[in-house]
Amino acid sequence: MELVLQQKQTLNLKMTTELRQAIQLLQYSTYELYQFIQEQQLENPLIELKEKVPDSFYTNKINKAVHTDPLDFIATNDKGMREHLIEQTQWLSINEKEKKLIHYLILNLDENGYLPLQVDVIATELCLNEKQVNKGIKLLQQLEPVGVGARNLKECLLLQVKFYYPEKAQLACVIEEYLDLLANKKWNEIASHMNITLSEVKVIHDLIQNLDPKPCTSISNSRADYLNPDIIVEQKGDGYVAYLNDAYLPEIRVSSQYTDFKTGNNELSTYIQGHFKSYQWLLSSIEQRRSTILKVVNVILRRQHNFFMNGFTELQPLTLKEVADEIEMHESTVSRATMNKVIQTPGGSFDIRKLFNSKLSSDDGNHASQAKVKLLLKDFVEKESKQKPFSDQKIAYYFKTKKGISISRRTVAKYREELKIPSSSKRKEIDLG
Repeated sequence: MELVLQQKQTLNLKMTTELRQAIQLLQYSTYELYQFIQEQQLENPLIELKEKVPDSFYTNKINKAVHTDPLDFIATNDKGMREHLIEQTQWLSINEKEKKLIHYLILNLDENGYLPLQVDVIATELCLNEKQVNKGIKLLQQLEPVGVGARNLKECLLLQVKFYYPEKAQLACVIEEYLDLLANKKWNEIASHMNITLSEVKVIHDLIQNLDPKPCTSISNSRADYLNPDIIVEQKGDGYVAYLNDAYLPEIRVSSQYTDFKTGNNELSTYIQGHFKSYQWLLSSIEQRRSTILKVVNVILRRQHNFFMNGFTELQPLTLKEVADEIEMHESTVSRATMNKVIQTPGGSFDIRKLFNSKLSSDDGNHASQAKVKLLLKDFVEKESKQKPFSDQKIAYYFKTKKGISISRRTVAKYREELKIPSSSKRKEIDLG
């Protein structure tokens, strides 16, 4: 064995802090980028931020804000679910102890108005007996909306039947005994068990459809969520233009009081130079993020022109790899650039990832997008006979023979579930013919 001293040259890809920052910024939404810039100001003494104060946080054009109505910022007087219920308790003829119990029950309701706690748990928690707790629950169930305070779906529906249809004993019987059969549309079994006709079963079914399984959702205290789009697409003549909705991002400057300390060989100069380099990397990363996103969006504008004109029915197959190849970037870069991004178009605002669709082959040699197939599926199910709905296999056969689109039964089932369309057995309605 001989020991040899030799040189060897190799290339290694090193994930530097700056590169990691650039990758991280690329997948941020605009608001997340805004927060990141604020954090950088706290960490880097050289960074000064000049906040922009547009008329509105939401901008519709670069350097030009949308007109806002001051009335939009007035606090609403709408009460939430719990406040609405507590207000009603003052009209009940109850003592202070019962009032505290009902308030406790109201504060423990879920967002749909159901009471998820067991009677014994409530009794132990409040040092009451179960009889007192049951009385409190019955008092709670006297409040509006009807059905509040129920422990389960069956009790919720029975409370509503007792209030709205007290004379219909068969309706209460179906809910009490045959709710599972009703959910699975076993019409004949219900008719046989109750010794009634299918017409009577249909009447009962229609009445139950009018009941509310989630009585408190209409008075939920949740507030509306507003989208702040990251990308805005506008029509210009026969085409479309896109820009980033980042006009509210602050202007990033270097603090003038530190610039004189950049030169020199002392420890302070080294410290300042390091932070100045971080400042430059931040600007570079933000600009690179901006450039990459716009490159991706411009490809989407060209490839999905028909979608922007006519909506999702014209959405063409498009993959991340196809976009990456066109702009000569890696697929992972395109993936990060489209992550957490909301795009506003003349047809609405949504996640930009919805504009990417895998391909399904068709007999004419062209390709259909998943979104288009889902829309066709939804339209087909809406027009089918509700007495004889089509199975997934028949729907797949329909796409093959009538639309020229090859699709498997399992894919039909997958798309149907994504569209929240029940199976054929659960779509079936009572056939009185």
